[in-house]
Amino acid sequence: MSGVRSGPSRRSKQVAIIVGVVAAVGVGGWFTGTQMQSPADAAAARKPPKAGPVTVAVARQKLTATVVAQGAVEFGAPQGISLSGPVGSSGDDETTQRVTRLPTKGATLDEGSVLMQVSGRPVFVLRGPVPMYRSLGPGSSGEDVRQLQSALRRLGHDPGAVSGNYRGGTAAAVGRWYGSKGYEAQSPGVADQQQRADLEAAVSSAQLALLDLQSGGGDGTDSGTATAPESSEAAELRLRAARRQLDQANAALNAFEATYGTKVPAGEVVFLPDLPVRVDKVKVALGGPLDGEVVTVTSSDVLVQATVPGADGAALREGMEARVETADGREVRGVVSRIGGTGAGQGGDQAGAASGDNGKGGTDGEPSGGNEESGGDGEAGAGSDPADPSAPVPLEISVPDPGPLRNQVGGVAKVTIEVGASEDSVLVVPAAAVRTSTEGKARVQVRRDGRTVTVPVRVGIAAAGLVEVTPDGGSLAAGDQVVVGQ
Repeated sequence: MSGVRSGPSRRSKQVAIIVGVVAAVGVGGWFTGTQMQSPADAAAARKPPKAGPVTVAVARQKLTATVVAQGAVEFGAPQGISLSGPVGSSGDDETTQRVTRLPTKGATLDEGSVLMQVSGRPVFVLRGPVPMYRSLGPGSSGEDVRQLQSALRRLGHDPGAVSGNYRGGTAAAVGRWYGSKGYEAQSPGVADQQQRADLEAAVSSAQLALLDLQSGGGDGTDSGTATAPESSEAAELRLRAARRQLDQANAALNAFEATYGTKVPAGEVVFLPDLPVRVDKVKVALGGPLDGEVVTVTSSDVLVQATVPGADGAALREGMEARVETADGREVRGVVSRIGGTGAGQGGDQAGAASGDNGKGGTDGEPSGGNEESGGDGEAGAGSDPADPSAPVPLEISVPDPGPLRNQVGGVAKVTIEVGASEDSVLVVPAAAVRTSTEGKARVQVRRDGRTVTVPVRVGIAAAGLVEVTPDGGSLAAGDQVVVGQ
């Protein structure tokens, strides 16, 4: 009985297996069919998307435009100093003068300081606009004498009236001044002493000759020889001649006496318009002769000399504040004290180009560029600068309180100058998005609903590749997509 009942069950199982296999094969075929592509479908899938403009979203933010450069740190107002004549008596041989004490490099010189010594004599520094060009002594007059008298008074050695005339009071003050510094003022030399003695002897001889005539001697009689008495007319002529000779001798002595006394040799004083100064470079050797410049001095002011491209230079103005960063990262404040001109840019060989872009190449703050006749799409990107980048602009940054920068003289520093900033958040677009028409009008192209719309704009400051824009007759808002390329 069990064998009869098992026949139908076995067949049911076989049928179920066959149906399962067929179903599995069908599902596998369907899956395989959905994953397979024809060559045409594969080529279509690899085809590049349809070309379209490259866009960037309009943003709203604050914008600050800066000019950045590397500059050389220097002391200001360098000037060379040469001595105007011999040191010591003018009768000394200049070729024998030797440097016996060198200027001290880095020293600060105030009024009355001793710059150096030559043959044991001092070379003083005084304040005055008129250069020392001659020896000053009794009988001298002029503006150089006046500034010497003013300097003596400032140093506490009153010369009397500041009249511009070198007289006894000035000579006495010079003597006291030299003595306070441990030196002797220049007294008359051997040649002057001999000349004075000769003039005094001439006066004495003329006086004796006149006395001899007045006492009856020299009346025409010769010792041991009898001659006719001299007429009264001849005697009178001889007396007049003797008196005239005495007058001339006295006049010569008086003129010499007026210039005889304590003097200031031409090489012993250097007048400088501004003091104090610092010794920067010593150009003579100990024991060496005087030849040309003896020293270079500077002011104690610290400056940064730099150069920037012409486009950046056009945005700068004297008086602008600057941040000066030292090599070790510390900051001090500076001021733009000079733009262009001779004497600026001495550190130009170390100055770098500005990394900021002020974007003010066009008129009235509009970026300059090409026009619709220049080819391409008929428009040029904003920020195209007509200035020649090969013609840099030198500038000088003064640093009123140099602090750590004083120890950086001879090195370089980074200078950052803010040339403009928006008061509030403004709409900004990449500089490449702003186009300029042949009429000089700025505009941007905005993608809306698959179309490109031109929106006129007014441009403002530019910085770091971004430009401030304000819609001028159209709508523009943050998030709008502006065209920057194709």
